[in-house]
This record gives sequence, structure tokens and C-alpha cells, in this order.
Amino acid sequence: MTSTAMPTAEQHGLVAHSDGAFVPVQTRSERFRSVDVEDFAPVNGREREWKLSPVAAFADLTGGELDGSRPTIETTDAPGIAVSYIPRDDARIGTAGTPEERASANAWSNFGEALLISVSGEDEKVAAVTRTGLGNVPRAAHTVIEAAPNSRGLVVLAGTGEARLSENVEILVGDGASLTVVSLQEWDDEAVHLSSHFARLGRDAFLKHIVVSLGGKVVRVNPSTHLAEQGADIEALGLYFADAGQHLEQQVYVHHDAPHTKSRVTYKGALQGAGARSVWIGDVLIGNAATGTDSYEQNRNLVLTDGTRADSVPNLEIETGDIEGAGHASATGRFDDEQLFYLMARGIREDEARRLVVRGFLTDIVQKIGSADLEARLTAAIEAELEGR
Repeated sequence: MTSTAMPTAEQHGLVAHSDGAFVPVQTRSERFRSVDVEDFAPVNGREREWKLSPVAAFADLTGGELDGSRPTIETTDAPGIAVSYIPRDDARIGTAGTPEERASANAWSNFGEALLISVSGEDEKVAAVTRTGLGNVPRAAHTVIEAAPNSRGLVVLAGTGEARLSENVEILVGDGASLTVVSLQEWDDEAVHLSSHFARLGRDAFLKHIVVSLGGKVVRVNPSTHLAEQGADIEALGLYFADAGQHLEQQVYVHHDAPHTKSRVTYKGALQGAGARSVWIGDVLIGNAATGTDSYEQNRNLVLTDGTRADSVPNLEIETGDIEGAGHASATGRFDDEQLFYLMARGIREDEARRLVVRGFLTDIVQKIGSADLEARLTAAIEAELEGR
């Protein structure tokens, strides 16, 4: 599925200026979008969206044919959360967002049916959908998570085992709804997973979106949230632990497009082992109609050993001066020696003291999930990472 057409100016990240000349894209909202993979030039690794990614490791997902059949899934039952399949021409598909890069468009071009997770009812409920046993065949998938107006619920979308997967996830949060979505990556060591999440929030809707990446050789989860109606609120959280030779990437985008919207973005990661790599890019756009916006994004990285690399790039665009507040922060550093000294002075061994510091650093995110069972599971997984298991 290799395109032979000459790339257009839009595919090169250019837009037409008022004088007819082409200039680089100046704002995130102007990026080229399409659901057709042939509309994107082949990936060479120099593109803005790919320059920090190991593109040679997943060339089959950005340009090759993908198996779009139904994956093997396991589900937990919960009254008020229904799981089914819908055809490609269902009206809900495409309403949350459109691909901005070739891997996402390739998955969109190749999936057969979309997995639909429907949330209804005002009582709190939890359900999990786990993809497993996908094998090493390059695959495409599409998931729609729809929360009815005024509904409440927590949905866990997890991945385990072998995989070479490119997928799109659309999240539709109805007016007044409160939804938590946890994207949990616990793939095998050689798995490759590229995922684009698109969320659209209605009036006074709330979404807590949590990305947890622990397993896999290359994992790239890019959530994009459109605060489309007044009063919409997003809390975007992320936790990742990169081991030797592992590449974990997140490119987060929040678009404030309506008055009195709110966003809080907090991603935390730890890195240990030679070649461990993390990438975090955070884009926040406050549009000219988004008066009264309240926004803040931050990324924190804890480096545990030599030979690791953490890229952290926060970006903030503001098109109106009538806002409540906006800001961003980024930090990457090693252990706090004073914390270690404090713990060791009280009789705690150095290795245990290090685990306590890392656990405290990361579990701040875990404790915000809202499910005791899942929080306990992730705390155990973090302990296993620290012990090298």
C-alpha cells in the first residue's frame, strides 16, 4: 500500500499564505488530516510527527497491508456497559477526530468492523476489554467508546501478549457525562503498538483519560482531545516505565474550542537500562472562542540509570487573551539524594529506598484511576519493573 503520487504541500506540513506562498503550519489545528493512507507521503523519519520515533521498527504498520479482522478480546461484564461490533459506515465513526499521520490513516483504511463500547446509566460502573493473542501479523483495529449523556463509567482497554498493532480509538462523551478511560499496555517484550486516541467532549462533560505503558518494544499512544462544548473538562494522565531497549512515546493534544473549558495534563515516567527511551510531546491549543479557559500541562521523568534518554516537549498556543490561566512544565532528573539519605538514615537499605522513591513518584498517577483492583494491579506491575521482572 505504497503511494506513488507526488506529496502535496499539505503533506509536507505547509499551508497557503495570504500572498499565495506556502509557509510551515503555524498552529496544531492546521495540520493535514485524512482517513485515507494514500493521502499521506511514505514515512521517512524526518517528519515533525515521526522525528523522535524509531520508524524502521514499524514500517509494516505505516505503509503495509494490515489485517483488519476482529481481534481476540476478553471482556468483563458490567451492567450499563455493552460491547458489540459496528460496520465501517456507522455514523459515529469519524465524529471524534481524523488521523494526522500515516500509521493512524493506515489503520483507518484497513479495519473491517469497529469495536463499540457503550456506557449508559448514572451509576458508577467498571468494565475491561483486553486484546490478547494477536500474534506477529501486522493488524489494524478501530474502537469507539461512547458515553451517553449524564452517564458514569470506567472503561479499561488493555493489551497483552504478542502484537504488531496500529489502531484508532474514538471516545465520545455526551453532555453531562463523566467517563474514565484507561489505556493499559502490558504487551510482550517484542510487541509494537501504535495507537491514536480521539476524544470529543460535550457540554459540561468530563473525561479522565489515563495512558499506562509498561510492556512492549515500541509503544506509541497519542491522545487528542477536543473540548468542543462549553464546560467540557479533561484530566489527561500518563504513567510509563521504560526498560533497556524499550521505546515508549506519547504525543498529547488538547484543543480548547469552547468557553469555560478546563484541562489538566500530567504524565510521569521512569527509565532504567541501556537504550531505554521515552518521548512526551504535549500540545495545548486555546482557540479564539475558548474564553475563560483553565489549562495546565506537565511532564516529569525520573532517570534511574545511565544510558537512557527522555525527550519532553511542552507546547502552548493561545489565540485569546480572555482566559483564567494556562501554563506548562517539564523536568527530567535523577534520584533526589536527600530523599535517599533520609530513608537510609532510618535503617532502610539503599535498594529498598530507591524502590520507595520511585513508587512514590509513579503511584501519584495510579491513585487517581478510581478502581482499587486496577490500582493494586498496577502497583504490583511497577514493583515488578523495579525488580527487573
